[in-house]
Amino acid sequence: MTKMNDSLFSAVVTAPFGRMGIRVEDHHLRELVYLPPTFALRTPTDALSREVAAQLKAYFKHPDFTFTLTIPEVGTAHQRKVWTQINAIPRGEVLSYAQIARRIGSAPRAVGQACGANWYPLIIPCHRVTAANSIGGFARHDGGFHQQVKRWLLRHERVPGYC
Repeated sequence: MTKMNDSLFSAVVTAPFGRMGIRVEDHHLRELVYLPPTFALRTPTDALSREVAAQLKAYFKHPDFTFTLTIPEVGTAHQRKVWTQINAIPRGEVLSYAQIARRIGSAPRAVGQACGANWYPLIIPCHRVTAANSIGGFARHDGGFHQQVKRWLLRHERVPGYC
């Protein structure tokens, strides 16, 4: 593992689709990152990283697992509105960018941008937001690894059409 990677994450754990990077700073969870399977694992360096890793593992085993992690209030007012709507989507269901936009008086593109700015994927399940007629983008990517992650998450959560 390179020094850059050592400094980025407090832990890198195995996920069914690859890896998850966990970044903790000043005893607060700062970010979760989807990583490809080639990314080197890193044992959690502190108690919070260990707890995050344990909760991620529980979610990967059981899609109905409820995260109990405290996350700091981050983002713009608009992003927080979008994330609140995303948090209300039950497991096994999706909403489109346009549906969320109508609910908060926004535009679908702005909803997509807020989804891409989500620092806490899985805790704020932005994978439950799709385009009106397709899976849509994911984590600011339109294909490849991130699209595969989104498909895995939707299958894991038993979303009709993705199972």
